[in-house]
Order: sequence, then C-alpha cells, then structure tokens
Amino acid sequence: MQLKELTKAEDQVMQILWKLDKAFVKDIVTEFDEPKPAYNTVSTIVRILVKKGFIGYKAYGKTHEYYALVDKDEYSKFFLNKFVGSYFGGSFQKLVSFFAKENDMSVEQIEQLMEYVEKDVNKEDK
Repeated sequence: MQLKELTKAEDQVMQILWKLDKAFVKDIVTEFDEPKPAYNTVSTIVRILVKKGFIGYKAYGKTHEYYALVDKDEYSKFFLNKFVGSYFGGSFQKLVSFFAKENDMSVEQIEQLMEYVEKDVNKEDK
C-alpha cells in the first residue's frame, strides 16, 4: 500500500487510535480535548481513513470497532522522510543542524543527541 500524508484531522484521529489500540467512534471522541468534535465529524474522518487503508474494523451489528492497519512507526518514518525531503533537501544533517541552531544547543547537548542516535542505530543492527 502506498502511504499518503494525513490531514491534521486524520492525524488527530490516528494518534488517538494508535494510543487506544482499538476503539469505537464514541471512544475516539472521548479522547479529544474540549471542545470535543461532533460524533458525526469523527465518524466521517474514520470512514475516510478506512477508505485510505489506514484503519480496519470489526463489525458488531451496526457498530464498528476500529483498529489501525498502519503502524505508527511506519507512518512516522514516511512522514519524516517526506518532511526532510520537502524542507531540508533530503538531508538529515541539515535537519539536525537546523534544530541545533533554533534551540541554541550546546556542544554537550549535541554530543548527547549523537550518543542517543548511536545507541538507537546499534539496537536496530542487532
């Protein structure tokens, strides 16, 4: 399946569904901050996500229990690669450099970040 970028509303619903693992529309609505969106609004977004292949469901009569078909890490990787490609010419070094400058990071903080990344990369290699 070819992943597509989510709209802000779709992303909000997916974040909730990834957190809950599986849920009915009423459960998703409950997780929103105030002012909560209308049930019908969330239901429409969920149906769009089903059509896009992000969400599956199990039917219980007329009600449906929804669950994610796309893993959060898989979407995060897709989104980050698209973001880095669009704003930083595909260069993760430019991305890190940008955040280091914007957040006025010290050399020590940058070294800590590099250690964290190295540990994470080494975990994946094993």
